[in-house]
Amino acid sequence: MIRKLKSGEYRIYSLTVNPVTKKRRNLGTFDTLNAAKNHERQIAYFKNLDHK
Repeated sequence: MIRKLKSGEYRIYSLTVNPVTKKRRNLGTFDTLNAAKNHERQIAYFKNLDHK
């Protein structure tokens, strides 16, 4: 999930909520929306790999 910050930067948050803190995990902050979307795709690719 990408959100725009007040500073104009974009931050990626995890889709799942941490049960201890009740907040979403910060997965990175980027200057442009394009950079954030690119990194989000990289995260999705890595998480869907079969790590055997």
